[in-house]
Amino acid sequence: MTIANRLKDFIDGKGISYETVEHHRTSTSRQSAIAAHVPGSIMAKSVVVHHDGGYALAVVPSTHRIELGTLQDVMDQRIGLASEDEVVSLFEDCDTGAVPPIGGAYDVPVILDESLGKADDIYFEGGDHRTLVHVSGKDFRNLTSDARQARFSYPAY
Repeated sequence: MTIANRLKDFIDGKGISYETVEHHRTSTSRQSAIAAHVPGSIMAKSVVVHHDGGYALAVVPSTHRIELGTLQDVMDQRIGLASEDEVVSLFEDCDTGAVPPIGGAYDVPVILDESLGKADDIYFEGGDHRTLVHVSGKDFRNLTSDARQARFSYPAY
């Protein structure tokens, strides 16, 4: 597998250029960044959360952890981590745990951590555990233009 079909169609539909970066199979976004020799601070990690109104993608650098209490305050509603079954149903063309941060391709709202807001380049999972997508920071901001931005993460190490 390479880039997920819905993701590819969405990016192509926006006319955005990108490149894919292949790497050995990994289990986490942080491991993917290391395997692809990409700084973790510009590797966007997606976490699916559920709330009373549905789902959202919380997107942070792979070097960060989400502060759920802060995210809950920002969203002004009670949230929890989505189950694996919920994630699979939302992102059917993606491998479990390889969710791209481009919620527009899947009709899932995005809340973007401010720490990714000014990066010149962004990398993210392409829908499997072996492929990253690389776009310019400007193009990433275009792909996530509907995203709400806030500070809700902290460095994990």
